Amino acid sequence: MIWKKNVIIFLFSQTLSLFGSALVQYAITWYITLETQSGTMMTISIIAGFLPSFILSPFAGVWADRFCRRNVIAFADSLIAISTLLLAILFFMGYRSIWLLFIVSAVRSVGTGIQSPAVSAFIPQIVPEENLTKVNGINGSIQSFVMLLAPMVSGGLLSVAPIESIFFIDVVTAALAVGIVVFFLHVAPHEKAILKQDISYLEDLKSGLQYISRQGYLRKMFVFCAVFFFFSGPVAFLTPLQVTRSFGDDVWRLTVIEVTFSCGMMFGGLLLAYWGGFKNRIYTMTLSSIVIGISTASFGIIPDFWLYAAIMGVLGLIMPLFNTPAIVLLQEKVAEDYMGRVFGVLNMIISVTMPVGMLLFGPISDVVPIEQILIVTGILMCVVGILLVVSKDLVEAGKQKLIEERIE
Repeated sequence: MIWKKNVIIFLFSQTLSLFGSALVQYAITWYITLETQSGTMMTISIIAGFLPSFILSPFAGVWADRFCRRNVIAFADSLIAISTLLLAILFFMGYRSIWLLFIVSAVRSVGTGIQSPAVSAFIPQIVPEENLTKVNGINGSIQSFVMLLAPMVSGGLLSVAPIESIFFIDVVTAALAVGIVVFFLHVAPHEKAILKQDISYLEDLKSGLQYISRQGYLRKMFVFCAVFFFFSGPVAFLTPLQVTRSFGDDVWRLTVIEVTFSCGMMFGGLLLAYWGGFKNRIYTMTLSSIVIGISTASFGIIPDFWLYAAIMGVLGLIMPLFNTPAIVLLQEKVAEDYMGRVFGVLNMIISVTMPVGMLLFGPISDVVPIEQILIVTGILMCVVGILLVVSKDLVEAGKQKLIEERIE
């Protein structure tokens, strides 16, 4: 089947791209940590890594709707590769300023901001609607495996080779990914990309926001995501600090919780690819939200490290049951002409709410035990998850269509 061939080619290219990018991201983070040992420098690095993507996401959504999405993805990968190549050359020549890392992190964030809405909007172009959950689940598992492998490879390389060697590896993987997309992925542009555009970018962006405001389920979905990810900040960012304070500052403990979470994510994606979730996607998201909330709250009362690590694995396992149904629901329900802009706004919400949440919960964690913060935010996530099924608009939107089997 042609669509399966295209999916394999596309996922392979994106896996190559993600692996190289993850290697560089870990290398930059560890390099800054080891060279500066400064919280201020780490904060600047985090801001450089997410702020450009946040600002650009809505406009990137417009580009994903106006232009061939395959080309947008290739352009974003090329931008990231070129910036990394320049950084590698400068480091190789002896210019090893920390500020160069900040600048390149910002440029890479621009590339990510352009790429993410295009990828989310491109998948339903090449995948039949009845297979979206399976393909997104498999893609999630592949990404989890890459994120499990990348820190080990990056750490191993940094121990035996200079950081610029990792930069060059990313350039090669990105070049391969772009070449595969351009020369081997033969997919016709979506309809709007073929037509002449008679309105400006800002008008296109405005029409996308108007489309979102007219769809009751989209408004409520985005509000839910903003609130849920705000409360999920502590479990995402403060658990390593909690482990250090409560169980010991051994590096192996931090490695264990990262590995168990990543393994859980990998198997969760495979589970969803096999099972598909409940017939109503909102029910699957509700179940996941409640389990995430309970797991988060349990981190505040668990006295044993190995039980803590096991719950971290459960948290990873259940995460795809939240993320994938949400993405598939939008891929199924949103009109193709608005797909990029909708995912652009969603990416903007996700990229800003967790860091904003940490502006509140981070300082609080210095005066209030992290355990108490996790218990409170875990309970609040359970409440927010239950509110999902209270919304008639969301429950109606979550119903899967009965699609006749397609003959290829």
